[in-house]
Amino acid sequence: MELPGFIHKIRHRIEDDRHWLTRQKLLVFGATLVIIGISMGAFESSQVPPGKTNYSQIIELSLPDRLLLQSAAQSDEDTSPSAPSFGLDDDWAIGQWDAVKVRSGQTLDTIFRNQGFSVALLHKILALNEDTRGLRKIRPGETFEFRKDTNGKLLQMRYPLDESRYLLVRDENDVLSAEIQQRQIIAEISEAQGVINSSLFLAAKKAGLSDAMIMKLANIFGWDIDFVLDIRQGDRFMLVYEKLYREGEFLRDGNILAATFINQGERFQAVYFEHDGISAYFAPDGRNMRKAFLRAPLNFSYISSSFNPRRMHPVLKRIRPHNGIDYRAPRGTPVYAAGDGIVIRSDYSRANGHHVFIRHANNIQTKYLHFTRRTVKKGQHVKQGQTIGYVGSSGLATGPHLHYEFLVNGVHRNPRTVSLPKAEPLKGETLKAFQAHAAPMLTQLSRRESASLYAKRE
Repeated sequence: MELPGFIHKIRHRIEDDRHWLTRQKLLVFGATLVIIGISMGAFESSQVPPGKTNYSQIIELSLPDRLLLQSAAQSDEDTSPSAPSFGLDDDWAIGQWDAVKVRSGQTLDTIFRNQGFSVALLHKILALNEDTRGLRKIRPGETFEFRKDTNGKLLQMRYPLDESRYLLVRDENDVLSAEIQQRQIIAEISEAQGVINSSLFLAAKKAGLSDAMIMKLANIFGWDIDFVLDIRQGDRFMLVYEKLYREGEFLRDGNILAATFINQGERFQAVYFEHDGISAYFAPDGRNMRKAFLRAPLNFSYISSSFNPRRMHPVLKRIRPHNGIDYRAPRGTPVYAAGDGIVIRSDYSRANGHHVFIRHANNIQTKYLHFTRRTVKKGQHVKQGQTIGYVGSSGLATGPHLHYEFLVNGVHRNPRTVSLPKAEPLKGETLKAFQAHAAPMLTQLSRRESASLYAKRE
């Protein structure tokens, strides 16, 4: 019984020796190939003809610092024991996002059940912090996104709080966490231009501008140009503006960075500038485009009656001074405070109907008559552009319109032609900073205008 065991041991020893010899032969053969390769490379490098590139030489590569930092960061993440096993971009590891749009009458409870998650998990998520508690109030059209593992277990859930932030919930090894994550938004600079044939709206639409951008353009120059009465055929505009993209997809138009508007041969220019936490549009000389008063305190259809000291009153049928301007507009059109001030009268009378009077600085007073409804009270401080009432036909009025008066030192002045107080310009270092910021913008507008005129001559 002992002999077979001894033979078995001898056989294993022979097999081990055979494997050892085979490994030694392979090592010798491999080393021989390496030596031959090096010799051939040295021979070939010494035979490179003049003017030819020697591709066998070792070339040092210098990676940009940013890439090196990324590589180092990735290396740290890979070796760190605290690094998560997956991230938002690891689609290959945990699958794509599964988007669910909230339907009318649907609750988050129902969405979780449809996704195969327990109600207990939902309650744990809602109890994490104030942000997750807000998920109790969801609205139709909103979107939730989920990522699961191969067994259908929740790994991540995200919910857009607004256009620039996600609420991200993670479940890592049955430990829930929630955080606010920024969404990447990139601004691309674009240009547009147009020539007005009939209206600013049609010309801007032809230039590819959205309704919101048209309103922004009109608001920038609204203190200098009346876009209902002052616009003429041949007026032109050029602008530089932002197009915003989020995660590779177009989101919306951003700010107008600079613009030129040529109205009846007169050039107006504005550049967007931020300083001291305030953002506004300024003319090239540093004056704020926003004046102390609006030229017209509403978006009107047309002027039904102008400033006229000897006008025939349409109701009383006798000569009676018309100390303001009647702006015809649809009933319910918002009326804005023409400037900052204090409401000194908000009342109703048989002649004026619902009306509001505002006192401003520099002994200026504005009056607004025939509202259908007032939204401010006596003694209230109001800001320029704040809604103070809505167009109506209360009092002695033949139809819905706003009667607007402008008084300086108690004397009525024509609101259409009165010289409005100018805003103080930027000064000192702020002006220098603005000029440095505005110079390339104005140059870009000038190039665009020159190219447009050249193309027109062609």
